[in-house]
Amino acid sequence: MPHTNEVDLLENQGWDERILVCRNGQLVKTFIVVTDRCVVLVDSLINAKTASRMLDYARPYLAGTRALVVVNTHADYDHAWGNQLFAGPVASHPAPIIGSQRCAEELRSSGSATYLQEMRDREPEIFAGVQLVEPTICFEEGLTIGGGDLTLQLFATPGHTPDHIALYIPEIETLLAADGAELPYPAARAVDGLPAMRASLARMAALQPKVTLYCHAPVTIGPQLLHDNIAYFDALERHCRAALARGVPARPDQDADVIDLVGCRYEDVTPAGPMWEEVHEHYRTQGHAEQLRMMLAWLADAK
Repeated sequence: MPHTNEVDLLENQGWDERILVCRNGQLVKTFIVVTDRCVVLVDSLINAKTASRMLDYARPYLAGTRALVVVNTHADYDHAWGNQLFAGPVASHPAPIIGSQRCAEELRSSGSATYLQEMRDREPEIFAGVQLVEPTICFEEGLTIGGGDLTLQLFATPGHTPDHIALYIPEIETLLAADGAELPYPAARAVDGLPAMRASLARMAALQPKVTLYCHAPVTIGPQLLHDNIAYFDALERHCRAALARGVPARPDQDADVIDLVGCRYEDVTPAGPMWEEVHEHYRTQGHAEQLRMMLAWLADAK
């Protein structure tokens, strides 16, 4: 999927009017939270141009004494590569950027620099001008932004990535789950990320939010997606435990059909309905198989 610098403001579908939802093409959604004291941009998108477009949507609310604040939910390119607009040597709209300590470390890493170069080579018209800028205010487990009328509680939700955070706004019982939950499922990238991700899903679900918004799911899907994601991984665990008991290896060969080995198809462990059936084929096949591989390995290692 080619990237775009276009950013749209989505029509409110019933959530609190102080939350604006932006969408960068078909890639990702980000959020603007307007409080009495500050306007908070939740993530900065893929480059300075998309961050600037997001700022344009926030600008009408920055009149008076409201301060601009930026939050990075994690260091992935579609969430933090617009940071240079707000901090660093070329910042044109200086603002504090809040993120986890792990997020800052990831943006400083050689892996992030290598990936940026790959993206520049692939799509220079989108990524040539990107400079990696880390958060300027970091925390470990939690941080609270007191906006006056609204309180933004930032808390660690590792799993999808080690640096991931989510935001809860108790006054309006609204959770911004970022990539901590997704349609059809959040993907752990390493075996040790799997239990952390499941714990993070449980922590978010325990808040019992009335409204939940995600970076990679329809705005109308609601808090039920948290429970559907939990049920997905619970079902994977059941199938993988049974497979291991039958003698399926904990680490099947790379060319093995893990879905067939375990006997766990995507459609067996996800809800019925168009939203689930129309996801990209990757999530039904390769992505699903990757989660099964990690579950097998984790169960074997946990013995």
